[in-house]
Amino acid sequence: MAGDAAFFDLDRTLLRGASGPLLGEALVAAGLAPERGVPGQGLLYKIYDLVGETLPSMVLARGAVLAVRGWSREAVRDAGKAAAEKLEAMVAPYAPGLIDEHHRAGRPVVLATTTPHDLVEPLAERLGFDDIVATRYAEDESGAYTGRLEGEFVWATGKLAAVRRWASAHDVDLGSSYAYSDSIYDVPLLSAVGHPHAVNPDPRLAVFATLRRWPVLHLDVPPGVPKVAGVEPADVLKLTASPLLFPYARFDIEGVEHIPAEGPVIVVANHRSYFDTAAVGLTVLQAGRAPRFLGKKEVFDAPVVGTLARAMGGIRVDRGTGSGEPLREAARALAAGELVILMPQGTIPRGRSFFEPTLVGKKGAARLAAMTKAPVVPIGLWGTEQVWPRSAKVPNVTNVLHPPTVQVRVGEPVAGLRYEDAGADTETIMAAITALLPDEARVAREPTAEEIARATPSG
Repeated sequence: MAGDAAFFDLDRTLLRGASGPLLGEALVAAGLAPERGVPGQGLLYKIYDLVGETLPSMVLARGAVLAVRGWSREAVRDAGKAAAEKLEAMVAPYAPGLIDEHHRAGRPVVLATTTPHDLVEPLAERLGFDDIVATRYAEDESGAYTGRLEGEFVWATGKLAAVRRWASAHDVDLGSSYAYSDSIYDVPLLSAVGHPHAVNPDPRLAVFATLRRWPVLHLDVPPGVPKVAGVEPADVLKLTASPLLFPYARFDIEGVEHIPAEGPVIVVANHRSYFDTAAVGLTVLQAGRAPRFLGKKEVFDAPVVGTLARAMGGIRVDRGTGSGEPLREAARALAAGELVILMPQGTIPRGRSFFEPTLVGKKGAARLAAMTKAPVVPIGLWGTEQVWPRSAKVPNVTNVLHPPTVQVRVGEPVAGLRYEDAGADTETIMAAITALLPDEARVAREPTAEEIARATPSG
C-alpha cells in the first residue's frame, strides 16, 4: 500500500521572504557571481516579498541556467552551505513544528522548490528534510555546469511533474499527501494532493484557496490566527491597547520590564476575576508581546469571545479529559518564540475559598516549564474582582466616576525550578505570585456575608 508525504515550497512558505538575496550574496562572496547583479533584480525581490512570484522573476530564474555555465558544482554547494545558517534564521517560527508533526506521523517531508538543488540542499539538511525536489543543473565530467537543465525547470506544471516522478519512485500516493505553498503557480501541485494548504498566500492564491475551501496558514503565527496584509489581530492590539479603553477601571502596573522582549516566555498569574484576562493581556501588550492564553473550552465555544480568542492565538483547554494536547500545543508555541499565559489556579476560587491566603495551583505551568525550560514570569493581580466580581455576568462598565484600581505587579523570572517534581515547582511558582500581592492578601481573615456572596457565581 502506497504511503503519503508532505511537500513544502521554500520562499514565502517555509521562509519569511525570498532566499534569493542571501543566496546571491553567498555566490558573490564565493567569487562565482559578479558583484553587480542583473538590473532591476533588487526590485523584483522586493515585489516578490510583497506579492509573491511573478512571471518576470521566474523568467530571470529560468535564464540563470545559462549564466552559471562553467561554474563548479562543488563551489556552488559550498556557497549554499555558507548561506544556510542565515537562511535558517528566516524560517517561519511554526514551520519546524509542522515538519516535526509530519515526521511523527511517519511521513517523509520533501522540500519542493524552484531554487537550484545544489544551493538549497545544505539548508534542507539543516532543517531535517528527508529529500529535495528542485531544479537541477546538468554538469560535465569535470563537475562544471553545462548551461543546461537536468530534467524540468521545477516550477508550476514542471514542479508537479517532478513531484509526481519522485512520488512514483518512492511509492507515495499524492492523493493522500500534503502540500504547502504561497504561490498561485503551485496550484497544479496543490490540486494534485489530498491535503493542500495555502501558506501566506499571494493575493491570487488567497482568492483561489477561498473558492476551493483550502486551509490558509501563516507559519509565523499560531494556528488559527488570521493575517490581513501581513497584520494579525495582536499587532493591532499592540498599537491600540491602552488603559483608556477601560474607563471603568484604573490600572496600577509595575515591573513590565521583567517580561523579555523576545523569545519563549511562560507568564503565570493568580485568578480573581474574569477581568484578569484584560489586566494580564494589557500588561503583556505594554511589553510589546502578543498574549497567547491557555483558556477553558467554554471561552472558545462562546459565539463572539471564542472567535476572538482563536484569532489571538489562544489555546483551548478541555478540563476533565486528561488530554496533554494543550500543553503540547503550548510547547510548540514556546518553541516558536511565543509568550504563553496560564492561570495555574485553573479557575476563580469561589465563596469562602476566594479569601484563602494560600494560593493552590495545578501542575500545568510547572510541567510546561519542565518540557520547554522557558522562563516563568509571575504576575500578581489585585482588585480585578472589584471591576468584575464572580457573582456578576458582566463587568461594571458604568462605574466611570470612581473606578476601582487594579494592581498588576510583574516579578522577575521564577528562580529555583528543578523540573523534576511538578508539585514542588508548582509551589515555587505560586509562592512567587503570592510575593507580588499586597500584604492584606497574605493574611487570613473572616469575610463578610456580602463578600462571600460577591465571590460566589450567580445562580
